Amino acid sequence: MTDTDETGEVLTLSHGAGASSMRSLIDSLAVSRFADDDDDPSAGTVGLAALDDGAAHPIQGDRSVVVTTDSHVVDPPRFPGGDIGRLAVAGTVNDLAVMGATEPLMLTCSLVVEEGYHVDELDSIMASVEDTCEDAGVQVTTGDTKVMGSGDLDGPVINTTGVAVVPSGSVVPDSALSVGDAIIVSGTVGDHGIALLSEREDFGFEGDLESDVAPVNDLVRTAAEAGRVTAMKDPTRGGVATALNEMASKSDIGLELDEPAIPVDGTVASAAEVLGIDPLDVANEGKVIFGVDAEDADAVLEALQDHPQGRDAALVGHATDEHTGRVVLDTGFGRRYLSEPEGEALPRIC
Repeated sequence: MTDTDETGEVLTLSHGAGASSMRSLIDSLAVSRFADDDDDPSAGTVGLAALDDGAAHPIQGDRSVVVTTDSHVVDPPRFPGGDIGRLAVAGTVNDLAVMGATEPLMLTCSLVVEEGYHVDELDSIMASVEDTCEDAGVQVTTGDTKVMGSGDLDGPVINTTGVAVVPSGSVVPDSALSVGDAIIVSGTVGDHGIALLSEREDFGFEGDLESDVAPVNDLVRTAAEAGRVTAMKDPTRGGVATALNEMASKSDIGLELDEPAIPVDGTVASAAEVLGIDPLDVANEGKVIFGVDAEDADAVLEALQDHPQGRDAALVGHATDEHTGRVVLDTGFGRRYLSEPEGEALPRIC
């Protein structure tokens, strides 16, 4: 729901949370103006109306260019396991990867900082950008810098755009799940959001809380080489709950999940319980949800678990022709719908 004041509707934090409020805003502001009806993922076309992790457009020679863009505002800009520089590169590379583009061609990187920001701190962030680009096998090739007045910002803003070229038939949308497909999560969920919140608020939880922020393009490549991956999504804003609901709704199928099978780090689970937050609602920055052809599920899972980033990968459910567009969670004690989180429980985390 949009708040109003005497001048009309105004934005709330929920409009940036990645769930229904944000999709409604994008629909009204952008999709209604710029989208067309030419989407055909099998032919390498994924447009704005799909609201996927990026867009794909055919070019000459049966290839498609895949493009994604993202702006990053995180508080604090440095957190256990990473910083805003690593987040910016990984987030963009991962959006390309889950569309099947695991070999990014180039990145752009634009910075917005305020007067008085320490150059040494900015240099450290850019060093992190450089290191993460090396991890992902990509380079920044162009960008922009803006300096705002003192007090105009409360932290740096980084915008990154990623570009890749792939065979048109290899584009993977998030909307192509079929009945019977296995659902695999590549590792423990909720790590990024809980670690960042703990750092921000100085909660001092016992145990090691660390963001999972990392490029996943090599992990996705490993899965695709092991079997037929039908759909993918990286569960960032809104966490696994939002990502799975989007995949179910777009694919026009239902999902049934075994909650005890979903991997959650023990320290994250304990911290989330204290905070009253469901780890399934919390952002991840180095995980992937895979839809996999049932016949290839074991092979893909084994390949993921052999990869350093996929040691905790788990098969957590399957697609069904029942309860279309919904996600059903079997808790071990009963069954319930897994809904998208309402509002923004953890603002400024990506």
